[in-house]
Amino acid sequence: MTIQQLLKTAPVTTLLLASFIGLFVMQLVTGVDANNPSTEALVKWGANALPLTMMDDPWRLASSAFLHIGLMHLLFNGFAMYFFGQIAEPMFGSAKFLALFLLAAIGGNLLNNYVTWHSILDGTGQPGLSAGASGGIMGIGAALLIAALFKISVNGMMLNLKSLIIIMAINLVYGFAVPGIDNAGHIGGAITGLLIALPIALVYRKRELAQQAAMAQAQQAYQNAVQASYASNHQPSYQTSLHDNQRGNPPLTNIFADNNIQTPVDLNNTADTADFDQSGGYINNYPINNYPTYIDPKKFAPEPVNVSLIWRLLPWLVMLVIVIGFLWWWQDIHQQILQVLKAIE
Repeated sequence: MTIQQLLKTAPVTTLLLASFIGLFVMQLVTGVDANNPSTEALVKWGANALPLTMMDDPWRLASSAFLHIGLMHLLFNGFAMYFFGQIAEPMFGSAKFLALFLLAAIGGNLLNNYVTWHSILDGTGQPGLSAGASGGIMGIGAALLIAALFKISVNGMMLNLKSLIIIMAINLVYGFAVPGIDNAGHIGGAITGLLIALPIALVYRKRELAQQAAMAQAQQAYQNAVQASYASNHQPSYQTSLHDNQRGNPPLTNIFADNNIQTPVDLNNTADTADFDQSGGYINNYPINNYPTYIDPKKFAPEPVNVSLIWRLLPWLVMLVIVIGFLWWWQDIHQQILQVLKAIE
């Protein structure tokens, strides 16, 4: 996929990738080592650092998602964002996709700080820093798992649930196996992504069920109209499906599926009159003048179904609850740090 195609189909993904690369280039211009940046440089450029993030710099929860520790880190996360973003953004919509990435990144950083803080209290850990988009990317991957589970399609293509599970499992195992990987950030991002994607999938499922019900009603109305046409021509016993296939009335579902345009049968066409006997002008014992009227199935196409406002707002309400939960979580850790500092003084 070219940059122009990616920008058209997934503009937020394109902008996120540009921001990752742009921030990395800015670091290089100011003298930061491309492969082994110093702790001071990472803190300066917005890394998630305990206790700074949980004290006066809560903005680091988000800024650290755009900062990467070395070129290989950037390339790995950039490829993952490109792979997941071009699928997830058209599926969830650009606004929800951006909110998903940011909240998953923040959720991953909060869990990382929570685990680090409690390891310090237990005497088993020490303050550290983290950076990278992997928490947000894991959130996107987890959201795609939910999409695959609910059979949400992208441009008619279904996601492979098994492949997504394998990819996510490899990332988690890699995080546990390799020292220095922020696995808490991965897990926190994935959990946040699951929580956000679930209401989106529920809304999709509700809309699909409503659309299927509307389609069934339209199909029934079409069949009733076809049967009424034959009944008015004194052919009540002829099977509708046979008429559909031989008399120019195609099945409604086929019309909507392939968007073909059907036209009435021309009685002067030799292919259509081949079965008429030459003596009485009958076909299958039915008179020619009782030939049924063609019914245009396009007239029975159901209108697009929209779910109620509360259902459309549900994903945003869930994200609002998550934001409130994050604020409470940050404040809780913040107060614990203040109490410890006060006790030390």
